[in-house]
Amino acid sequence: MITELTTQHDSRKSFYGKAKVIVEGNKISLQSYTTIVAEISNGVAKVFGTYSPTTLRHIKEFLQQNNFEIGTSKQIMEMYGVEEWKILILYKLY
Repeated sequence: MITELTTQHDSRKSFYGKAKVIVEGNKISLQSYTTIVAEISNGVAKVFGTYSPTTLRHIKEFLQQNNFEIGTSKQIMEMYGVEEWKILILYKLY
């Protein structure tokens, strides 16, 4: 199931269709523009990169809506970041 990410914590009224939430079984993924930038699976959040200020806003909203702590871009990557080599492995698994 794919839905738009709504704003509940962000000061903007909408993300204008640029952020989508994809639910597949027990995995919830965040797509910002055309890239999967974060996912939550079995209660564990993973962030693949913050990319831009707008994508960072999408990630923060996604994490907050799912009861995860947020912070600066650096803090988010320290808490939930997936190293580049792990991302390559994840994509090969799909």
